[in-house]
Amino acid sequence: MQTRVISADRPGALAQAVAVLRAGGLVAFPTDTVYGVGAHAYLPAAIARLYTAKVRPEGKAIPLLLGDAADIERVSCDLPPLTQRLMDAFWPGALTLVVPRNPELPDIVTAGGPTVAVRLPDHPVPRALARALGAPLAATSANLSGQAEAASAADVMAQLAGRIDLLLDGGRCPGGVPSSVVDLTVQPPVILRQGALDPGLLQRLLAAR
Repeated sequence: MQTRVISADRPGALAQAVAVLRAGGLVAFPTDTVYGVGAHAYLPAAIARLYTAKVRPEGKAIPLLLGDAADIERVSCDLPPLTQRLMDAFWPGALTLVVPRNPELPDIVTAGGPTVAVRLPDHPVPRALARALGAPLAATSANLSGQAEAASAADVMAQLAGRIDLLLDGGRCPGGVPSSVVDLTVQPPVILRQGALDPGLLQRLLAAR
């Protein structure tokens, strides 16, 4: 497979990426943290390709990137009380929330588990992709599992060239550090990855009642 690379700002780039995703393909794109690579969240075969492309362990669930905060209602159910507080404080931004999954999500997204990780990125490209697609992006960092995260299009190509269909080149990512991850399905909530956010601020919000 040859990976096409086009500028994210090029006219028609978004439409091309959406067409690839709807056809079950894989697209890499910039975010506010690091480059991500994603598939249509409701196409199990496409998500299986994502696992293969990244050499990702099958038991490791795939997070979802949303187009709008309200989309969390589509992919989750019985949201924990802290969810809205954290969304208000950090979305759009570098916070991934682990919440109860909607049973309609394909099992392959969650690796068969009862939870799903979701984020609203503070970057126009993935949000526009999800909106135009009409579905969340099943997306994770655009690198081979266990290798360094990609902060530029060149970084993505160094690891995933020939493994994905399309790369939207949006320049260097402004963050360069993966998102922080908080599991809201346990009590008390647990920070699973410190990531890009101030851990002190995050802890204070989690502790507030």
